[in-house]
Amino acid sequence: MATVTASTPRSLPTGLLRHRAVHKLLLIALAAAVLVPLANARWASGSWPHALTVDLTSPLSKASDWIIDNRDSHPLFLYFFGYVSNAVVISVRAVYLVLLGAGWAGVTALGALVAWRVAGVRLAVGTTAAFLACGLLGMWVPTMQTLALMVVAVLASVVVGVLLGLAAGLSRRMDKILRPVLDTMQVMPAYAYLLPVVLVFGMGVPAAVLATVVYAAPPMARLTALGLQGADKEVLEAVESLGTTARQRLLTARIPLARKELLLGLNQTIMMALSMAVIASVIGAAGLGDRVYQALASVDVGAALAAGIPIVLLAVVLDRVTGAAGDGTEPRGRAGWAYALAGAVVVAVAGRLLGRLDWPGSWTLNIAEPVNRAVDWMTDHLYSGVPVVGGTADWAGHFTTWVLDPVRDGLQGLPWWSVLLIVATLAWLIGTWRTALTAVLAMAAIGVLGVWTPALDTLSQVLAAVAVTLVLGFATAVAAARSDRVERLLRPVLDVFQTMPQFVYLIPVVALFGVGRAPAAAAAVVYALPAVVRITTQGLRQVDPAAMESSRSLGATSWQQLRQVQLPLARPALLLAVNQGVVLVLAVVVIGGLVGGGALGYDTVFGLAQGDLATGLVAGAAIVCLGLMLDRVTQPTERRTGKGA
Repeated sequence: MATVTASTPRSLPTGLLRHRAVHKLLLIALAAAVLVPLANARWASGSWPHALTVDLTSPLSKASDWIIDNRDSHPLFLYFFGYVSNAVVISVRAVYLVLLGAGWAGVTALGALVAWRVAGVRLAVGTTAAFLACGLLGMWVPTMQTLALMVVAVLASVVVGVLLGLAAGLSRRMDKILRPVLDTMQVMPAYAYLLPVVLVFGMGVPAAVLATVVYAAPPMARLTALGLQGADKEVLEAVESLGTTARQRLLTARIPLARKELLLGLNQTIMMALSMAVIASVIGAAGLGDRVYQALASVDVGAALAAGIPIVLLAVVLDRVTGAAGDGTEPRGRAGWAYALAGAVVVAVAGRLLGRLDWPGSWTLNIAEPVNRAVDWMTDHLYSGVPVVGGTADWAGHFTTWVLDPVRDGLQGLPWWSVLLIVATLAWLIGTWRTALTAVLAMAAIGVLGVWTPALDTLSQVLAAVAVTLVLGFATAVAAARSDRVERLLRPVLDVFQTMPQFVYLIPVVALFGVGRAPAAAAAVVYALPAVVRITTQGLRQVDPAAMESSRSLGATSWQQLRQVQLPLARPALLLAVNQGVVLVLAVVVIGGLVGGGALGYDTVFGLAQGDLATGLVAGAAIVCLGLMLDRVTQPTERRTGKGA
């Protein structure tokens, strides 16, 4: 097989790519030979020079003081932000009262009938079981509070996302303008923009809803724009030939053709909004998130899990329902939506007449105590003293000593210009000179903000966690891609890992690994692993069967097929998995700051806790720059004809 491959014409492009890479390296070496001595002579080597930093403490502190002083008197707050806040409060309260008025039987019936109408009996049964489980865990009222908050937040996110998506999808100029804005909204840690939201709206429901909108709207905007831009041109030309206006083409052709992308955007918006449930509780949102947060504050893993499970159940049910709607798998011969709604109303009225609106207190199951006993057992028997392999505390210590410390010290020991040079080289090799320029400017902005050293500490944790995530993720994905049974077994596990709030599994991680950078890395691995496994599995499964059959007919073994056929053909999916792994690991940096991760994550949390706008926003902006740099270094850029290198 090797001889045949070497003699094919494909060897020519490979040689050209290598020549292009060498050409880039020579240009970078030439630029470094000229610029490095000048930079070294002007600012010396070592850490980022203080002369190139900008202190934002004073202007940000003045802005914070101005907001606090004028929040109750300035017309902007009284007649704009005040009305927005009141509208949010009224909307959430109205939805919550409707849910309480429907009672547990009415809400459960409505959820089951909607699931049945969209995806069939099986999902309807699962939805019923999910709502009943929320009641059995004693979390019915908090679940309704969270559901009311999520309904308003998701609706607002969808409206904002669709409007932005329409602007980007119908105008390439707007698409270019909005892309960095959406990047910033999605990469900026929630903790970083919680502080300005709280400054403007105060603690409570409005701040929680608006923070959720900022976090959850970008996927809707991106997928709306993608659906509009990818509409079938022949269909659009046919509609235009009928003399329709631009508005008519949008409503009758573009939007219907983008149905799948719109429903996928709704699905992703719901998932991201639910992932904000616990974080929003930090600024006064009631519901399941508040129960989780309060339980973790008292280190009550059982109570945190009891409140975390309903969040997972809501996420799984909504994911399945919106996913089925997007696939167009609606069964035939089924009662209409009017009948489903009427059935739910009948059940709700019956429950009200029987006086059964509230979940019966005797129908609850206490899982907190057995869960806490299990955690105590793990801490007593696995934390230390395990024969041969050692305890989890030993693993955390070894990982910190042998991996995290050397990587951090190595990065911080490099001259500042060499870090920029490495970033430029990697970004240009994988993309274009524009990619390299963006990555270098993002990294340089970190130095200008004055957080160079903690940013390199954060970068070391991200790199270590990504390495572990990719090793575990690729190995698991290969097994899942080769076995349908393994994939079916993994799916519910990945669902739980992906939808469980980070705060919930943070306590077991700390119980097993202690406090420090190692448990922060472990939490990041758990959070990023499902996405890496899913993307890689899908990429390996979508390899052309003809290529697999051809290699099998030539006598290739399973290992040879994987190494020489599947992995090369699945390269785009693998690179996307790497990119998503990096982005998701970075998203847990702030959460890691709560358990000893330090660096930028701790600065962001500290800024929110102390009301220090400068510290929180600067650290959050640095994390955005770090995410932008890592995104450009790990995601190849398509080269256009006549441009690029």
